[in-house]
Amino acid sequence: MASSLFSRFLRPFTQSSSTRMATPVTIPEGAEKATVAAGCFWGVEHVFRKKFGGGKGLYDARVGYIGGDVTNPSYRAVCQGTTGHAEATLLIYDPQKITYTQLLEFFYRMHDPTTKDQQGPDRGSQYRSGIFYHSPEQEAIARDVTKRVSEQWYNGKVVTEVLPAKQWWDAEEYHQLYLDNNPGGYECPSHFIRNFPELK
Repeated sequence: MASSLFSRFLRPFTQSSSTRMATPVTIPEGAEKATVAAGCFWGVEHVFRKKFGGGKGLYDARVGYIGGDVTNPSYRAVCQGTTGHAEATLLIYDPQKITYTQLLEFFYRMHDPTTKDQQGPDRGSQYRSGIFYHSPEQEAIARDVTKRVSEQWYNGKVVTEVLPAKQWWDAEEYHQLYLDNNPGGYECPSHFIRNFPELK
């Protein structure tokens, strides 16, 4: 029991793999993608699947690395903070069932966007809060939602980056669906749903 509890606070470096995708999974016709970073990507992927999976509009969620300049970064290198990448989640969704605005509002409810380069006990630029937009329309929505969230929910303290999406790198396969495959695994304590009023 003690070792199980202790394991919830450890993030393994083992099982690294050099085989990863440089491009995202195939996107179904009519689907769109959103990319966000909110700390440890295991929990981000998990809570988005719980909220929007099961026929509610989320086709897929992948964890990976974005925002850096190193080609084919490894988990170990990203965790050392030397690549410039953030741990991130790529969401493939049906815009007929979920809007980009809804995804971003949920993103701001499920983590703490006021702590620079940190979520809970996880510290470093790889754990920064970020929205990586894929179009001018997404950029406009991201900036609008971020401004309203900062003013209405977080007293002007949001430090989330809003940046164009650069090259995406899938994380090693053992990171995908990590908490589904490792019940009781590490979950960042800042990943919970905050009960805020609807945005105006």
